[in-house]
Amino acid sequence: MSAILFEHFHGAVTRVAGTETAVPHRDEGWNLLIPSVWLDPADSDANIAWSRETFAAMRPHFGAGRWLNYLGDDQGVDAVQAAYGPNYGRLLELKRRYDPENVFHHNHNIDPS
Repeated sequence: MSAILFEHFHGAVTRVAGTETAVPHRDEGWNLLIPSVWLDPADSDANIAWSRETFAAMRPHFGAGRWLNYLGDDQGVDAVQAAYGPNYGRLLELKRRYDPENVFHHNHNIDPS
């Protein structure tokens, strides 16, 4: 049930400047997803290996950006910074101003500290 998916970014999303929203990825292009799904726990090692090998094989073709909603749960600050790109500093300032206690800290967080 695993797959390789390509999302084509074009049209309206590319007509917005990268600094006008939190998400800077506005160039026409493609996004790659490698959803790996299986039912039998005995297949875990093989499916995880396939996902990692496929990701590694595609890595030379990646751009610098990352999509926040596709980050893995174990990815940290570097991945979050890459997802927001040039907007990270501006978003960090907003986080420090409006959520200095980091109440909204779930998922891939911008830590105000």
